[in-house]
Amino acid sequence: MNGRKGMTPGRDVGRLVEIMAELRTPVTGCPWDLEQTFESIIPYTIEETHEVADAIERRDFVDLKEELGDLLLQVVYHAQLAQEAGHFDFGDVVHGITRKMIRRHPHVFGDSLAPSAGEAKASWERIKREEKAERLAERLAAETSAEPEANAAAKTVGLLASVPMALPALSRALKLQDKAASVGFDWPSLAPVFDKVREEIGELEEAVRVPADGDPDQRRQRIADELGDLLFVLANVARHLDIDAETALRGTNAKFVRRFSTIEARLAETGRTPAESDLAEMDRLWNEAKAGERKG
Repeated sequence: MNGRKGMTPGRDVGRLVEIMAELRTPVTGCPWDLEQTFESIIPYTIEETHEVADAIERRDFVDLKEELGDLLLQVVYHAQLAQEAGHFDFGDVVHGITRKMIRRHPHVFGDSLAPSAGEAKASWERIKREEKAERLAERLAAETSAEPEANAAAKTVGLLASVPMALPALSRALKLQDKAASVGFDWPSLAPVFDKVREEIGELEEAVRVPADGDPDQRRQRIADELGDLLFVLANVARHLDIDAETALRGTNAKFVRRFSTIEARLAETGRTPAESDLAEMDRLWNEAKAGERKG
């Protein structure tokens, strides 16, 4: 029997690795899969991550099961591409993460005593620094056989270089701030962060007040810069409050959709749509929806 025709589903991740290898087999594989590169599937990897988060927030475990599978496929896909290029394979990925988790939890898998929360965090950060140094040594050892672009990346060893560019901007802001804070570059308390929020709001208002008779592109760029500064410091507020800003904003997005849907439903009772209403009426319905949620 042809192995490809006889492929069946399975509960072992090894079957998924086999399926991906078949899809990427020249001539007999899938034409679309054979065309893909690391870069071309980045959008799908990011999309699947967001879909996992969405399923969790909706508490939809049927969707979550499927979305986790889709996300796992992305991991296997990248590993297959890396294996074809001679970098590493899926087994190396699994070995790396299992080694990391064992190493970072000596109080669970070793002889260390269970630390306090503060001690655990300090130990975690120390081990991460050791791992970073090991990865740097691994990159440098591979420089002679690497492509020029990879060589350039290996030499980028600044503290913030390990924060992925592809993260959503808000999540990346939090990661950058955490990295800087790990070496003491951080406000000591929340109060000066709020002071900075007020300062950035003032600078944004000033940028908006600038007359539009100058260079409109420069004015727009300055406003964008000031708005970015404000968003960045608001992310820092979330970090000091130990709140995930991305999750908080997703929650507000969901709340906005829920309340606006209530407006649409109330207007539909009178045979109208939002476009046939006005701001005053919709604002009143919004406040009623808000009050109803609070009572609930």
